[in-house]
Amino acid sequence: MIAIFKREIQSFFTSPIGYLVIGLFLVLNGLFLWVFKGPFNIFEYGFADLGNFFLLAPWVFLFLIPAITMKSFSEEKKLGTLELLFIKPISLWETVIGKFLGTFCLALIAILPTLLYVYTISQLGVTIGNLDMGMVLGSYFGLLFLIASYTSIGLFSSTLSENQIVAFIIGMVLCFIMLFGFESLATILPTGPMILFVEQIGMKAHFESIARGVLDTRDIIYFTGLTLFFLYLTINQLKNQNR
Repeated sequence: MIAIFKREIQSFFTSPIGYLVIGLFLVLNGLFLWVFKGPFNIFEYGFADLGNFFLLAPWVFLFLIPAITMKSFSEEKKLGTLELLFIKPISLWETVIGKFLGTFCLALIAILPTLLYVYTISQLGVTIGNLDMGMVLGSYFGLLFLIASYTSIGLFSSTLSENQIVAFIIGMVLCFIMLFGFESLATILPTGPMILFVEQIGMKAHFESIARGVLDTRDIIYFTGLTLFFLYLTINQLKNQNR
């Protein structure tokens, strides 16, 4: 697993992919938060907090994570080397987890420079340093859980087609459905307990719950279970393709 993880990280940074992903994430967030006028602009928002960043980041990663993971297994299928995964001395689980951790760490590296936003915004308030750090830390934890779920969905999508573009589109659509689809579905349901149930299936409600600064066990279990579920689907799909 460690060998796969190291290979993934090395492949990201020996090619433009890693630098491109990190650069795009930082540039897009920087432009929407500090330059472009609109609902995400911090200066127009009028409040010294990071709420707009945590509204924008899930959208940016919704495109970037599937773009990173799209070649994970689709490329193996296209090159005809998928069978080699089954004869390696490491298990299929270790291979998938290694690829998962590689992508997750790349996203984590992309997030780290945004800690500068925390200092910057804390200095912009009427009272310098008056920033709700509990909410900020909760939002960062929520974003990490969200990235983990995106990554597992992206890996699963890459097993469904040998075409990387198709894998990217499938991954992006599945991530969108899990983040916003169920909340949108709940809005058209008749009033009743079913609305809350449908909303809780989606990631957005759980992400917003953690972002409030409270680490609820139910939210942690949800994201952990969702991530493991799609990793299991990835393993199962790879096994079926080897039969």
